[in-house]
Amino acid sequence: MTTLIRLEILRTLRNKRYLMFTILYPALLYVFFISAYSGGNVAGGIPAKSYFMVSMATFGAVGAVLTGSAQRISLERKNGWTRQLRLTALPGRAYTVGKIASCAVTTLPAILVVFAIGAIEGVSLSAAQWLGLGLALWLGSFVFAALGVALGYAAQPDAVQPMVMIVYMLMALFGGTWFPVDDSLKAFARFNPVYEYNRLATFVQPGHALDTAAVAFLAGFLALFVAAAAHLYRKDARRA
Repeated sequence: MTTLIRLEILRTLRNKRYLMFTILYPALLYVFFISAYSGGNVAGGIPAKSYFMVSMATFGAVGAVLTGSAQRISLERKNGWTRQLRLTALPGRAYTVGKIASCAVTTLPAILVVFAIGAIEGVSLSAAQWLGLGLALWLGSFVFAALGVALGYAAQPDAVQPMVMIVYMLMALFGGTWFPVDDSLKAFARFNPVYEYNRLATFVQPGHALDTAAVAFLAGFLALFVAAAAHLYRKDARRA
């Protein structure tokens, strides 16, 4: 499994499309948003530079794991690679866990680049806050890595890309990535893992600790998506 994870990470980092859309694109959007807000605050009193630093880091992280894992798994199913792996000694759960872990590792560049721009633009956090926020965002990306694996097994190879993009954009739109979710939508937003992921932005407010409710919801989503990925993997194996 360790070898599989290492190979998956190297293959992803060599992908120019990954570098463009999951690292450069969120960084450019971050610069655009903070320029549009001109140093002001967003709803809730959070400085725009801090809020969009988190939301663009999450946007890049979610994009990295959703598009990477789902499309790659679907392609591997199409060309017979997953069928070949089932003939080896690699257990099915090791393949699934390896995919989730390797995708989550590749989110680090997306998070760190946006953090670096945030620091240059004047986001002021203590060392403990930078470390804690970065760790929270990285661990949270495992939720979407698991969702990406599930979507990779749920969709046919020809349909996986539009399905992932629709899921990705809808979750971002109603999850506080582009603008804070207003009070009338919060009851529904709780069912959106991206909303809970972006709730970690409160960690950068003075006097605020990590949102433990958001962490609990994300843990629940992780368990749900891992179970779905495992079920769909077994279902795909039976069809093969």
